[in-house]
Amino acid sequence: MGSIILHGVINEKGKLLIDFPPDLPPGPVEVEIRRAEVPGITSEQILASDFVGMWEDRNDIGDSVEYARMLRRKASRRNLE
Repeated sequence: MGSIILHGVINEKGKLLIDFPPDLPPGPVEVEIRRAEVPGITSEQILASDFVGMWEDRNDIGDSVEYARMLRRKASRRNLE
């Protein structure tokens, strides 16, 4: 049999969690662990985006830190419902 690629996760306890296809035949295997590429964004990309300073000209927000906290509280309550 040739090789196949299966995707899994290593949990906090160091256990590999993976789902094997039901038609995988029994027998010896060789396992190679490679870290998956996780797409991300750099701090330079964030600073260059429209997100930085997007509340600058708003007069209805007041304290932007407290406003952000209020938005996070509302969002977390919605997730519990």
